[in-house]
Amino acid sequence: MIEIRSFRDLLRLFFIFRREFQWAVIVTITVAVLGAFLLPAKYESNARLLVKPGRESTTLPIEVANRQALIAPSTQRDPIVDEEKMLTGRPIVRMVAERYLQEMSNYQPQGFWKTIKFYIGKVTGSVIDAIRSTLQMLGIVEEQSPVDRLAKKLEKNFVVGHEPGSAVMEISFTWDDPAIAQKVVETWINAYLEQRTQTLGRKSLYAFYDGEMRKVAGQIDQLKQALAEQLKNINSISVEERLDNLTNQINRLTDARVEKLNDQAGIRSFLMDARLQLKRQPQEVVTAREISLNPSQLDLKRRLNALKQERAALLRTFLPSAPPVREVDESITQMETLIREEAERLERSKNLSPNSILVNLKQQIIDAELRDRQLSGQIRDHDQQLAQLRAERQRILQSEPQVSRLTLELATAEKSYALYAENLEKARIDQELDNSQISNIALAEHATYNPSRVFPKSLMILLLAIPAGLAVGLLALYVCYLLDQRIHDGAQVEKTFKVPLWSTLQDLGQKPWSIGSAFTASLYQLYSLLPTEEIERKGLTLALTSGRHGEGVSFVSEHLSKLLQERGHIVRFDSKSAVQPGEVHLLDASALLSNQDAFLELRHADLIALVVEAKTSTVPAVQNTLSVLHTAFGKVDGIILNKRQFEVPARILAGIKRLRGEI
Repeated sequence: MIEIRSFRDLLRLFFIFRREFQWAVIVTITVAVLGAFLLPAKYESNARLLVKPGRESTTLPIEVANRQALIAPSTQRDPIVDEEKMLTGRPIVRMVAERYLQEMSNYQPQGFWKTIKFYIGKVTGSVIDAIRSTLQMLGIVEEQSPVDRLAKKLEKNFVVGHEPGSAVMEISFTWDDPAIAQKVVETWINAYLEQRTQTLGRKSLYAFYDGEMRKVAGQIDQLKQALAEQLKNINSISVEERLDNLTNQINRLTDARVEKLNDQAGIRSFLMDARLQLKRQPQEVVTAREISLNPSQLDLKRRLNALKQERAALLRTFLPSAPPVREVDESITQMETLIREEAERLERSKNLSPNSILVNLKQQIIDAELRDRQLSGQIRDHDQQLAQLRAERQRILQSEPQVSRLTLELATAEKSYALYAENLEKARIDQELDNSQISNIALAEHATYNPSRVFPKSLMILLLAIPAGLAVGLLALYVCYLLDQRIHDGAQVEKTFKVPLWSTLQDLGQKPWSIGSAFTASLYQLYSLLPTEEIERKGLTLALTSGRHGEGVSFVSEHLSKLLQERGHIVRFDSKSAVQPGEVHLLDASALLSNQDAFLELRHADLIALVVEAKTSTVPAVQNTLSVLHTAFGKVDGIILNKRQFEVPARILAGIKRLRGEI
């Protein structure tokens, strides 16, 4: 428990946990150096594929264009994402893994280091396979083939992406050998192009369109013969124009009739609402009105302001909880209640005149009734005309249903024939393009051979080893500060334990002790807290206790007794007789938690002081001791912090003072 208030406290914190800081820095730098030289090297091979505008990207497939398939529009869809999904698909990864195993079955490394590395990897793989087989036999892991395991490893090291708005797919593959990485990328691209051509190929479309076109040609001949016979029977060449004319007239009259009905419904709704409003409107309205502020409320507000001024004046003398201030607060509350009950404004006079809205509304009702009668007559005329036109159209439709049906079938058959003929040629072209493996994917950059490794970056790791070690050391310093429960100084003692801190005694080191002025001042601070008048009048029994042995109870008693004797007091350590006026009886009750006799000594004490050793006693231990003392005796008068150290060396403090110009 240490309070950070200045740069000197930070220096103390550093020297308190200096060993932990050093270990953290050394371990971090060691790990970085070992990683720079011992981590397995990774090499990268890159390639680029250009997605050009072509039949797969800029035109719809034949089956989509013919069947009018529903395609959800998306303004932010990137078609290259589909290509990336196909490139990293599981079938292509398995195909690359199978070809990799075939190529590597007869692989022989070249060079001494590569040979050693190859056989070490082979032995390691055998050990891993044995462990995997054991785990599979126990049912801990699932059984996987070598192809599946290799495919998962290849997929993890393979990365494909593209910049926003770019049509270039950037491929990157990382492996432990640059030549193998280059070969894997080449194999991957070839497998992707083959699989893509096989997936997008439409070889059966040509035979389908050829057979359908021949069927439609026979249907067209039959329909033309049947249509010629029907037209000869009705003695007419076409009835479509007449039907279109009648339909257009009926539609226009129907639209006009609906419009008139809507107008009539609106007028009647207006008449109903207007008559209701006519009853609600007043005969006279207010044209002018005079309003003024309420003088009673203004007078109350002036009184309220006077009370607030009086309260501000009283607060200069009294506390907010004093009776005069509370009386003024109650008066202010009552005055605010009276102000809220009073109206803010008062009406003094007003002028009345006839309601102009009422006169205008009566005139509008008369006009609307005349318009309603006019629309009723127009609707009756439209109904008569519609009945005549519908009867005429029904007469024509009864004589030409067969003609219309045959005409529609013939038009549909001709459209189908034209569509089949056009798509037959497209299907033939697509079939030839697929046979030649021509697509909109171009190899913009072949797989590269990069002999420089991408991981680990040894130089960068070595350069960052010391800064990283310092950062980890500072982090370790902060963690130790958070986890440390020891008491280092008395800054937070009263706040933490709710017991006064009597004094803080510096650590004098090993005997012989060199007592300085700071230690003497701390003893005098402790002496100043003792009731000297009570000592002279009836004496004092002061008990010094601690939670465990070695916290300095005897040390404090010895130096305090010397000071008391110097100040003219009689000091006793035995408890055989009652204390006399002018005497100070010092009781040694150390190791309270393990010494039961200490409780007997503490019964006769007038004051009880708990001695705590700095850098050794912890907050939970002191809290436990205090709880025991409170339970047994109901009080603890003070805490004495013993062996307090300032860990920063004197030469460093002197250097800081010289930098500040204090020396």
